[in-house]
Amino acid sequence: MFTGIIETTGIISDIRATGTNLTFLISSSLSTSFKIDQSVSHNGVCLTVEAVRDGEHEVTAIAETLEKTNLGSWKPGTVVNIEQCMQMNGRLDGHIVQGHVDTVATCISRTDLQGSWEFRFEIAPEFAGLIIEKGSISINGISLTIFDVTRTNFTVAIIPYTFEHTNMQALQTGDLVNIEFDIIGKYINRMQQLQQTSINN
Repeated sequence: MFTGIIETTGIISDIRATGTNLTFLISSSLSTSFKIDQSVSHNGVCLTVEAVRDGEHEVTAIAETLEKTNLGSWKPGTVVNIEQCMQMNGRLDGHIVQGHVDTVATCISRTDLQGSWEFRFEIAPEFAGLIIEKGSISINGISLTIFDVTRTNFTVAIIPYTFEHTNMQALQTGDLVNIEFDIIGKYINRMQQLQQTSINN
């Protein structure tokens, strides 16, 4: 479980393919403090630390993860957002993030407002019920608030601190980002679907 408050960024230093899996070697300021089997969020994806050495850590993404996220587009030099799992004795500064990415979205615009930045994204229509005005969303693991919502588009605003301390600064039009919708919204959406199915039957 995570909060969507990014602690640091890491850089992909090597990628190794084994069957349908991809193993990533990542360098970050937190890598040496990680423990084997620890769960760590990478661009919003919960991955298990498999090895730690020389200021780097290693994680593996299986086919299911690669199909639903942007990890397949990573290459050496790619910058990723990193967050350790939350502690239950502290404040929840963002929102509840599981590290289970639901889909990807495409950045369709980036606007510099001379003090903040606005990014607009497009998602598939089937996820329209999970985006609401002023709702929470995880984008590449970052807890953000949505506004200017349409059926398939939404916008987020990025403050200078977030821009400087995450990989949002590298995000360009056309790039894919990992999306995790609010867990509460997903449960409500599922209950409504089941109720509708029951009524129709």
